[in-house]
Amino acid sequence: MLFVAGVALWGAVAGLFLPRAAYRLSVEQGRPWRSACPAGHPMSGPVAGWLGRAVCPQCLSSTGTRSRWPAPATGPNAWTGGGAGYRRSSSYAPAGGVVLASALVCLALGTGVGARPELFVWLLLAPFTVLLCVVDWSVQRLPDVLTLPLAVGTLVALGVAALVGETSGSWPRALLGGLALASTYFLLFLINPRFVAFGDVKFALVLGQVLGWYGWSVLFAGTIAAFFAAAAHGLTLVARRRADRTTMIPFGPFMAGGALASMVWAGLGPSAGL
Repeated sequence: MLFVAGVALWGAVAGLFLPRAAYRLSVEQGRPWRSACPAGHPMSGPVAGWLGRAVCPQCLSSTGTRSRWPAPATGPNAWTGGGAGYRRSSSYAPAGGVVLASALVCLALGTGVGARPELFVWLLLAPFTVLLCVVDWSVQRLPDVLTLPLAVGTLVALGVAALVGETSGSWPRALLGGLALASTYFLLFLINPRFVAFGDVKFALVLGQVLGWYGWSVLFAGTIAAFFAAAAHGLTLVARRRADRTTMIPFGPFMAGGALASMVWAGLGPSAGL
């Protein structure tokens, strides 16, 4: 019980640092990362202002009210309320949902994987994955500044976990899984770049390692789950007349969700094909 509570607490604490980073990274392709709050006040704090509360102290002291988070004003992922392109919240970046998501993801991983060496890799990877999903949902972008370091870091960390022993996976298979899934997504990108973006290809390099660690059946299940979930979401948007067949949807969250479900199945399932 303490173990489960511990991993959930880790997810919640790590999630507290995500909203500011999500705000700064949620910009269109080719634009610089945000360096100021919506009112224009420069961000300060540790790591060049990347760590800290998603609340502007200057806005609070000058107006006594919170800033507002810039949100998509149109499209299937548009937020409602608060005026043109903005919604009111407790900060200039939504915090509660991000913290909850990070805690639940870590809780699911701890429950499914258990106290194995690779769990520490997943717990380090989970907050960054949540961050990527938030950014992708906001601006349909998976920044290279996150995906590429995560691909290298995951491979190295899994190598360390494999040396520790008593793991449930295979490092060579993780490497091959990452290459296989990234190659599959790259082929889909060449066929239809409106359906699969190049950022998804790089994200697949990370998730392929994670799923490949547990087995080819886990990799296949996680991939299929992502496509089914994305298709269901797209059909729902079309049925509600919020999108049509040409509308692009963020695929990263569904990739991550499919991977998480498959990993939990690998840990709780009878054999998971290992």
